[in-house]
Order: sequence, then C-alpha cells, then structure tokens
Amino acid sequence: MLRLGLCCLFNQAQIRFRAATAKVIKKLDRPGQLIRLGELCLDNACALVAAVEEVHRLGIGAFRVSSPLLPLYTHPEVGYCLEELPNGDEITAMLSSVRVLKDKHRIRLSFHPDQFTLLSSPRPEVTTASLRELEYQAKLAVLIGADVINIHGGGVYGDKSSALLRLLQQISVLPELVRSRLTLENDDHSYTVKDLLPVCEKLSIPLIYDVHHHRCNPDGLTVAEATAACLQSWQELGREPYFHLSSPKFGWQGKPRSHADFIDSADFPIEWKKLNATIDIEAKAKEVAILKLMEELALPSWQ
Repeated sequence: MLRLGLCCLFNQAQIRFRAATAKVIKKLDRPGQLIRLGELCLDNACALVAAVEEVHRLGIGAFRVSSPLLPLYTHPEVGYCLEELPNGDEITAMLSSVRVLKDKHRIRLSFHPDQFTLLSSPRPEVTTASLRELEYQAKLAVLIGADVINIHGGGVYGDKSSALLRLLQQISVLPELVRSRLTLENDDHSYTVKDLLPVCEKLSIPLIYDVHHHRCNPDGLTVAEATAACLQSWQELGREPYFHLSSPKFGWQGKPRSHADFIDSADFPIEWKKLNATIDIEAKAKEVAILKLMEELALPSWQ
C-alpha cells in the first residue's frame, strides 16, 4: 500500500513551527538565551505532536519534520543541548510522545537537512558543520522515531569523481546513529541516480528516487529502471522504499525545476501505483495537494 507524505508545513491546518535568529538570541545573556530557546523548543515539540495527529486524521501516512525543530541547536555561538535548557526534561518527554503517537498511527517520520549540509565539500569547515548537523538530527530522530535522514550529493566542485569519493569517505566514517538513517537522493542539477548508485551499493545506503529531479537531470535510465534500483537499495536492507514526487510550476516546457502548487496526476509514474512505499509529495499546496492527488488516483486513506 502506498503512503503519501507531507513535507514540513501545512496549508490549512493551523499548525505552525517557530523559528529564531542568532542575531536576536545573542542580545540576551546566556540564561536568557536558554530560557527563550527552551520556550521555542517546547512550542515546536507540541506542534509536532499536533502535526502527527493531523496527518493521521487526514489519512496521510508520512511527515517530513522540519530540520530546525530545535532552533539554532548547532549554531556555533548560541547552540545548546536539551540538558542545558531549563525545561529540557519537558521537551524530551514531549518529543518522546511523538514516537509513541507515530507508532500508534503507523506514521513514518523523516528529515531532509538543508542544502548547506554537504559531505562532498573540499572545505573541512563545511564538512565539520555538516557532520554536527547530521548528528543533531540523528539524536532528534531517535527521540521521535524517525528512520530517514535524507541528503543530496552536494556540489561537484569542478571534479565530480573526487567529490563522489569525498562523499563516500565521509559517509563511511559516520557514527552509526547517523549512518543507519542516512539516505541519498538524486538532484535536479549535479548528481543523477546513476551517479549515486555506486556509492549506495558500496555503503549499503538506500537511494531516495526523486522522479522530478530525474526528469530535470536525466542520466539514460528510464523511470522503471531508476525505480527498480531504488527498490532494490531499500529491500536489501528490509526497509520500506522511499520516493519523492513533484510537478513543474511552469510546465515541462518552461523552467521545470520549480515546484507547482499541486501534482499533475500525469506526472505520477505508473510504476509506482502498486508499490508498498512512501512517496513524499513536494507541492506548495501541502496537504490540500495530497488529498487532491489521492482523490484523482483513487488512493486509499492511510489509517
């Protein structure tokens, strides 16, 4: 059975996640910083509980958690750990309740770090910051029960072969907490399915196949062949496969990289219709787009 996934935010449901800037937080003394950050973290933990409840109510089977759920956690100047926050125990308890809730409703949770998380960079300071971010998300994933932390290959830096080698080397020495959840995704500019498959195969890392990216950045593989490769990378590990789907905002004849508000059902690969898999729907209309697609494709509700 297919489960469709909502990415980070809602269109209609009044569920909001709060953010903070380091500029504002740095105006406070350290005790004040920790109080303020604790308030934001607890609000976001409560919002995540509400988010899991809402996707269950809507019959959506997966939810991508926004990476800065704990704002500024890895910031070099104002970063913190939950144990430092005055309400850290309360935040931890609320996040642990997310894990119980997602198990009860069979909701799959994932993370997708931003574009600055780069394991292929030739700059050590970028790699160090990326590793710090991945370790934070892995700790958070343990608390809430998320099984996927998905990243792109990054830049090619003038030499794709060398960049791929750095990517492979960095993944190979990741802590197990991170590596056991890490996935690689083809992108719409630099790294194709064919580029990433050797890394995935060598390290037993699953591939998340983004069919929109593949259509923007083809590599000679058909959708059926790329789908089969993705399936194999997950099934060898005994895990549920993962895909991403979006439609181009201006059509395939315009600038296809931008995401549309809704999914054109013609963009849904026929090869996916009978899978047992998760498909994150990357559409600007969020849950409204997912419900519309479910209706158009006559997909059953995930409940």
